[in-house]
Amino acid sequence: MIDPRTQPPKDIVTVSAAHFAGARRLMSHLVELGHRRVGIIGGPPEWLANDARMAGYVAPLADAGVLPTPELVRHVNEPNTENGYRAAGELLDLPQRPTALVAFNDKMAVGALAAAAERGLRVPQDLSVAGFDDIDVSRATTPMLTTVRQPLQEMGRMAVTMLMRLLDRHTLEAVHVSLGTELVIRDSTAPIGGR
Repeated sequence: MIDPRTQPPKDIVTVSAAHFAGARRLMSHLVELGHRRVGIIGGPPEWLANDARMAGYVAPLADAGVLPTPELVRHVNEPNTENGYRAAGELLDLPQRPTALVAFNDKMAVGALAAAAERGLRVPQDLSVAGFDDIDVSRATTPMLTTVRQPLQEMGRMAVTMLMRLLDRHTLEAVHVSLGTELVIRDSTAPIGGR
């Protein structure tokens, strides 16, 4: 299986991305820029990737002495642009709005950009926004999204290689493989107060 949504049986071979490490690096980037009040738009609560990303987001904040607060977290059951827009709107309408938003994926971050624009907030001057995945849409937004690149092609190649080894009756050294992610810093994040 490639990037299973829920916990597979222990004997099933899986290939996924390092969701925790990617999310941790992204939040560390925001913390380094001075952000402490960060809204988190999570994906479906039952997905493994959501659990790992949420843990990765929370760790750098905790290291900076910021305890997670439920008012700054929203979860959606379908991680798409519309739900990202809705969840971002709820966070941006709080009496004390976040200075940054991180979204479960790039589609939801696009929705967050729309919610910010609708409220007259400039990204990144008034609000930093970041996604996860580095799909094509992350480079098609204005400003272009800061995101975490998943090694999707490499995940596919690794899965095929592992499957071929299994079909040839070879023993696998690892049943669960997690491939590294990469932080891609673009124009949608900046220190508090803009550039």
